[in-house]
Amino acid sequence: MKKEAIVLYPSAAIGHLVSMVELAKFILSHYHLQPPLTIHILTISPPYDAVSISNYIASVSSSIHPSIVFHSLPPVSLPPSLLSSSPNHETLMFEVLRLNNPNLHNALVSISVTYSVRAFIADFFCFEALSLSSKLHIPTYGFFTSPAACLAAFLYLPTLHRTTDKSFKDLNTILNIPGVPPLHSRDIIKPLLERNDPAYHGFLNVADIMPKTVGIIVNTFEALEHKCLRAISDGLCVPNSPMPPIYPVGPLITYDKEKATGHECLRWLDSQPERSVVFLCFGSLGVFSKEQLREIARGLEKSGQRFLWVVRNPPSEKTHNLAASSQEDPDLDSLLPEGFLDRTKERGMVVKKWAPQGAVLKHRSVGGFVTHCGWNSVLEAVVAGVPMVAWPLYAEQRLNRVVMVEEMKIALWMRESTWSPEGGLVEAAEVEERVTELMGSEKGELVRKRVGIAKEEAEAAMREGGSSLVALAKLFESRKNQD
Repeated sequence: MKKEAIVLYPSAAIGHLVSMVELAKFILSHYHLQPPLTIHILTISPPYDAVSISNYIASVSSSIHPSIVFHSLPPVSLPPSLLSSSPNHETLMFEVLRLNNPNLHNALVSISVTYSVRAFIADFFCFEALSLSSKLHIPTYGFFTSPAACLAAFLYLPTLHRTTDKSFKDLNTILNIPGVPPLHSRDIIKPLLERNDPAYHGFLNVADIMPKTVGIIVNTFEALEHKCLRAISDGLCVPNSPMPPIYPVGPLITYDKEKATGHECLRWLDSQPERSVVFLCFGSLGVFSKEQLREIARGLEKSGQRFLWVVRNPPSEKTHNLAASSQEDPDLDSLLPEGFLDRTKERGMVVKKWAPQGAVLKHRSVGGFVTHCGWNSVLEAVVAGVPMVAWPLYAEQRLNRVVMVEEMKIALWMRESTWSPEGGLVEAAEVEERVTELMGSEKGELVRKRVGIAKEEAEAAMREGGSSLVALAKLFESRKNQD
């Protein structure tokens, strides 16, 4: 009799891969079979930022559960014409995944020789893989790494698409998406802003295929997005079409204690008063122009607040504001205002490139978080009970900001002085005002109390009998019913 296996297929973005690995750990910790279940994670070579992906895989391969096995699919080459046309990174990702379909097929067939593959769980970027696995008669699930509100927007996209022939960036109107607060058309998911963008049509295909899966697993939890999850489950986002079950199993987050131990910023935090430090960190791909870095520095200095700030080099023109451009340490003296580091050294620390975000957010000295609104970061802050200032940069982060501020009420809104699809400038005065408001105002305290409640709800969701464990149990039960 063959051993049982589940195959996971994340996209190459580091945040998506991390969530998928955490899903694997979560399944194994609550799904006990004899012989043990094996989870195979198929990884691809990304079109950008390959170093962080390979480093992450290397770091977890030596330490995670022995029942998790990584398979690296053979690399594929993107057409030079596609690279030279400078598409956004979502377009590149879709193309890499499409070209990997023959490799994926071979991997699934190979694994099936030794294992009985009970389920194939694919990242929502991997929409073309969903039909491939179905043809192999493997029960196929979608995995959504962003909030349920973002899933609602994707599922409702075909309906919005039929209502206009304009790009969202040109509409200047309010979008009413079931389960989502009123959303300005310019705050829609970034690759959907331009109707003629190849990524837009890629996501239209995602919206068509996702409802045809056996179920959709979402990295969120019931109490945090109850209204939106209900709207999706009730079929409001996919009118006149059946909707598969939704399984909210979050928060799935990672915390690498060993990697964090001894980092200089944690030693510095040890010397700071409780809840006195605002932490500024903008994800694995978030970078700023030199002008914006200087505005942030001036705002922090004027605020008088204690701060811990992660700084990367500005992007090169070819990387479209993604951090893949430079692996070198930033020259802080040339990037930041003259004398800034000396003037703020008693109450601030600037870290180059990376900080152990999970450990920082859990530190007693951290009282606020200025974030790019990436969903992994938001969930980490919720689990740590840290209020946020929402400063979106790319992907679905503008939509996340609206939900975080208007619906969840766990963040304040950082406002740009100008708007553009690539992100507008945030002036020093705005940085000063929002940081001060978060750390020392009545409005900031209300956000702090609300995120404290969300922290308790997240803990309850992951306890025995909690909503996320119940959702996982229903997922397992659905698999038995498929047999």
